Amino acid sequence: MTRNVPAFSRFLKVAALCNGTIVNFTNVANDAQVARTTVYEYFEILKDTLVLHELPAWRKSKKRKPLSSSKYYFFDVGVVAALQGRELRPGTPEFGEAFETVLMHELLSYHDYRGGDPLSYWRSTSGFEVDFVLGDHTAIEAKAKANIAAQDLKSLLALGEEATVRSLVCVSLEGHRRTVGRVTILPWREFLEALWSGEFN
Repeated sequence: MTRNVPAFSRFLKVAALCNGTIVNFTNVANDAQVARTTVYEYFEILKDTLVLHELPAWRKSKKRKPLSSSKYYFFDVGVVAALQGRELRPGTPEFGEAFETVLMHELLSYHDYRGGDPLSYWRSTSGFEVDFVLGDHTAIEAKAKANIAAQDLKSLLALGEEATVRSLVCVSLEGHRRTVGRVTILPWREFLEALWSGEFN
């Protein structure tokens, strides 16, 4: 399936730019200069070899119409940075994307080792997006920021209007736990400790 090395190499670099996003397969095909059907096959290869993970959409929201397309994450943020030709520096979009990717893998690891609720993400057609949804009960937003503002919590609060969502969590670079309305803002280390202790089951 990957004997055309130049084509697959071009595809990998384009796919890395799509890390943590909803993929437009037509755009990827155009940028990589390969057929759209080939792009689908390449994505399946990456998933089968565990290079890529597919994160499905949470589609149970009723107040706001959700999107149904999946998001895709590479297995390692260093590999993504190398393929993108970028450095991971705090304050850049790439750093925020890497922070989200690391949390996603930690959530997946917890699910694989401890079992529990499935992992998904939510995005409404109106543009609200929450990075992760555990089962139907916990919404988690990753923000690689040391100071979380009210603007950063809008999507969490929008999803919190759904009756099934009980916990709203923002994982950040802040130094201390605090609460803003219904949202609990957690330093990332404290979030991981809480996750592995079963607090979000």
